[in-house]
Amino acid sequence: MNIVSKELFQHMVRIRRQIHKHPELGYQEENTAAIITEELEKLGIKATAGIAKTGVIGRIDTTNNTGPVVALRADMDAIAIHEETGLEFASEVKGVMHACGHDGHVAMLIGAAAILKQTLKTGNIILVFQPAEEGEGGALKIMESGHLDDAKAIYACHLDRHFKVGQLVAQKGTISAFTERFEISIKGRGGHVAQPHDTVDAIVVASLIVMSLQTIVSREVNPMHPSIVSVGQIEGGTVPNAVAETAWLHGTIRTTEEHVRNQIIAGIKRIVSAAGKLHNADVKVDIIKGYPAVTNTCNESEIARTAVKNIIGEEALVDTQFASMGGEDFSFYLEKIPGCLVRLGAQKEGFANIPAHSSTFDFDENALGVGAAFLAEAAKLTIDHLEKS
Repeated sequence: MNIVSKELFQHMVRIRRQIHKHPELGYQEENTAAIITEELEKLGIKATAGIAKTGVIGRIDTTNNTGPVVALRADMDAIAIHEETGLEFASEVKGVMHACGHDGHVAMLIGAAAILKQTLKTGNIILVFQPAEEGEGGALKIMESGHLDDAKAIYACHLDRHFKVGQLVAQKGTISAFTERFEISIKGRGGHVAQPHDTVDAIVVASLIVMSLQTIVSREVNPMHPSIVSVGQIEGGTVPNAVAETAWLHGTIRTTEEHVRNQIIAGIKRIVSAAGKLHNADVKVDIIKGYPAVTNTCNESEIARTAVKNIIGEEALVDTQFASMGGEDFSFYLEKIPGCLVRLGAQKEGFANIPAHSSTFDFDENALGVGAAFLAEAAKLTIDHLEKS
């Protein structure tokens, strides 16, 4: 798909593969930041490193810092997974890999910067290379840095193996979920399995809680509202012939509506408290707040759709009926700045059924050109809109 020049496409591929070979976890992206800074400086773009610890901010100004300001964002961090793709540019860092496409996000934003440096006539662009999207919420620290205070809109692409290269999802409204974690601690009374009447079995209480939690979604939440309560980790007991005195449950909550989120949290607390009283155990629930839901704003979503039509055509637009239940810290930007997160088709032959966060994840690099062209076009369209409004 020849959307950008062959030279620019090949340059993005080289950047992507260089970053892929040397992945770095959240707030450790020092080498990645150095690559980004060098690439921006080659383009004649001022870059400031060390934002939100390891982030990089670039800025393209055409009007001496006056005029509309649009931000474009790419996340930088890898994941603690040992790569098993067998790619010639596979991770050289044991136990760390780019299994979510953030290496591609960085490369395509550098590509967009190259396009904008040559074609932007008015307005200003902030290039946000953000650390720690994978669970650390680096977007919030970028916002707290003040570097986006004058941004009037923000856009990002996320590679998505559910769609083919040349397909993009640019929809208004909620497109990803609230993400909360919960931790439940249970303290019973330990003892020998031969005298169960002298004990309070923490594992029995934990088992009751696990099964009861499933009824919140199946019997208490309106089925029209997507929601998830899942226990992903159980700890308890020390030896096979002793009744466990303590147990712990760790899980996640995913919702797309604020009132459902509150309903589920209340339901978890009620069920855990009731189970503790039923079995005479001491129980405690901690809710660990995660990312807000990503809610694309109407105007910016429409601009994003126009950008897709301009670079490929209306046939490239794909609409999905439901929000993803995954989380994305792009939501922190959207709490303050209008914007749109776009899903970018990147399905690779032979890897179509391999999900993100898998040790064998990869994507079709042809998506890099599409992403770079889209980001540049969306930025220019937004500046034009802001200047006319």
